[in-house]
Amino acid sequence: MIQSKKQWKINTLDEAVVATLQNGLGLSTMAAKILAARGFTTVEAAKEWLHMDDSAMHDPFLLHGMDDAVFRIEQALEEGEKILVYTDYDADGVTSASVMLSVLYDLGADVIFKIPNRFKHGYGPHIDLFQEAYDEGVRLIITVDNGISAVDQVRFAKDLGMDIIITDHHEPGDVLPEADVILHPRVPANSYPFGELAGVGVAFKLAHALYGEVPAHLFEYVAVGTVADLVPLEGENRYFVKRGLEALRISHKPWVAALCDVSSQEKSQIDEDTIGFLFGPRINAVGRLGEARPAVELLMSDDAAQAAMLAKKLNDANVERKDLVQTITEEAVAMIEGDEALRNSLVLVVAAPNWNPGVVGIVASRLVEEYYKPTIVLCIDEEKGTAKGSARSIEGYHLYNELAKNRDIVPHFGGHPMAAGMTLPKENVEELRRRLHMQAVDCLTDEQLQQKLRVDIPLTLEEITVEAIEDIAKLGPFGMHFAKPIYALENMQIASMKKIGATQNHLKLEITDGVQSIEAVSFNNGHLADELTQGVSVSFVGDVSINEWQGRKKPQFKVEDVQTTEWQLFDIRGIRQPSRWLQQVPVADVQFVAFSEETVRYYASIVEQPIYVVAEQYDNILTNGYIVLLDLPQNVQILQALLSTKKPSRIYAHFFVQDSQYFNGMPSREQFAWFFKLLKQNPQLNWREHFPKISTQFGVPQEILKFMTKVFFELKFVRIDKGLISVEPTTQKSALTDAPAYKERQARMELEQLLLYAPYAELKDWLTATMQ
Repeated sequence: MIQSKKQWKINTLDEAVVATLQNGLGLSTMAAKILAARGFTTVEAAKEWLHMDDSAMHDPFLLHGMDDAVFRIEQALEEGEKILVYTDYDADGVTSASVMLSVLYDLGADVIFKIPNRFKHGYGPHIDLFQEAYDEGVRLIITVDNGISAVDQVRFAKDLGMDIIITDHHEPGDVLPEADVILHPRVPANSYPFGELAGVGVAFKLAHALYGEVPAHLFEYVAVGTVADLVPLEGENRYFVKRGLEALRISHKPWVAALCDVSSQEKSQIDEDTIGFLFGPRINAVGRLGEARPAVELLMSDDAAQAAMLAKKLNDANVERKDLVQTITEEAVAMIEGDEALRNSLVLVVAAPNWNPGVVGIVASRLVEEYYKPTIVLCIDEEKGTAKGSARSIEGYHLYNELAKNRDIVPHFGGHPMAAGMTLPKENVEELRRRLHMQAVDCLTDEQLQQKLRVDIPLTLEEITVEAIEDIAKLGPFGMHFAKPIYALENMQIASMKKIGATQNHLKLEITDGVQSIEAVSFNNGHLADELTQGVSVSFVGDVSINEWQGRKKPQFKVEDVQTTEWQLFDIRGIRQPSRWLQQVPVADVQFVAFSEETVRYYASIVEQPIYVVAEQYDNILTNGYIVLLDLPQNVQILQALLSTKKPSRIYAHFFVQDSQYFNGMPSREQFAWFFKLLKQNPQLNWREHFPKISTQFGVPQEILKFMTKVFFELKFVRIDKGLISVEPTTQKSALTDAPAYKERQARMELEQLLLYAPYAELKDWLTATMQ
């Protein structure tokens, strides 16, 4: 048995809907299943989704305040006023700034930009930077991707005599800043047809209004910012990303080529994953570690050499960011594992000095993935006496509301149900941990603490073809509210399997349904090679892709998780060196079982765990755990009683015997007769002296000679005195099979045949029947 990492919830699709979509749209069953899983039930609705055009975009002047914003900016252009574009340090902010700077440069504006430093200024508008801009002659501020909550900062700018236009998409508070104009898709509520624009989307709408036409050359920026900011990929956002990805694949802009180069990405193959996993993290990295200005400079650069240099700077920062995340995660895990109270808490709160606040949100996400509990990661500032950090939650635990119950000890926090940021006095950290745990006891159930994986597309191997996988690309882009599908292959078998990679930490395998097969890989799951056995019914979840090698394309399954409910037999019979099989045996949930004290003594210095001796008593053996059967039992009934009672989920069958009797076999009646005649002809035969000679002369193993002698002795055919064997002058007629030694050898040979020398399939069938 292998328990999946997460609790799978496999979707059941309406086959009639799948058939309708497949036939009506001319798609593969895989693509049709994806649409059905995403809620499409009619061909018309699916066509509208798949074939978007410019009509998906709304008139930018539908945004409340757009007329006033355009008027004020055009006024600044006419009068030569200096304009500040004030942005955020993440990818959405960087691309928003790039959009706004592009249109203002094109219109001939005198424009500069500023980005707050995460560590010095924090998020959003800062009065020091506004004062700095005023001193530099700025009279109009345009915020992008921030500003909707900057009530005090806007008042400060207005008091200085500057005008301010806020463009933002974040959640507005109860009190709005007194800016000259606010461009926000949800302010006033329901005033704009699509309320889910990213910050870069709002900036694009303003650029559209200023140009007087759709600025198609800016779609690349909008795609990057929209995907990176994880806004829903529907409506205008979906159209922006579709157009942006098309533009990125043929772009001649230096920044696109430079980012492709440092991330080893083929430009023609750019997709939403490229943005989410390659471009976005690099753009974000500089802002996480320090100044985000180089990211804007890269996206605005017209010089290939400068773009290459800046892309390298972003890439270096991303490498450093990864190292920081890894280090802090390892330290946090060690902290959790080393503290029983913390480890058992339903909400994890970890804090330490010198942790980088720019990456703790990523660390919190890693810890949620590892432990599946709401998690807060805090950086202690000893000088200020504060703890500042980020939190990530799980379904069922409304992070913002739970933090709000602790305003008395967490004076500064913000966020939403699944993520939050906060600053609190460092002496309140332990109390916060205690309170949040108690709150979680009241609102989280055991079911909610089990991580779930929604598997929406069950597949058969027959459906997975190169053409079908290529068909799926037509459905993209995938993202929030149109998630990339997770596929399931149920009740499969493993045809072959091996560890790969420099450290053998990955897995390559062939999955089969008995008729067809598919190649598969599983990254960072090399250990499964020691946990899966061939012939077991296994289910897999993961992704599909095309593996291209030397011009040949083949479908491939990328395994993310595995489960099997069957018990597994690991055949380690005949492996004499313990070092060769002990490494396959897990340390946890396993018990080593022997049937003789001699075996215990033999393995005592080799096996670190205790070895349990089973004779007639086996109450000390685990139920439903893993069992290593070190040797053969005295009889089959003992093993049957053990397994039928305990039903282990894994059996490691070693069945070591020092001297196997199976291959010497049972002497024939002719051999017994020959040996008895030999004993008659040689009275007073000294077995110690003569057995080696007889063995050599006649080719009969000494072990067989000794065995036949014992049978004769037990039947009183011979007597043995001081090593001398003599045939009794008179004997009662008895069958050889009546001798206890004969019966014991016969039973031992049958036991060895059943357990030690039977083919794998026969042994497993017998063990399965025994446990049932």
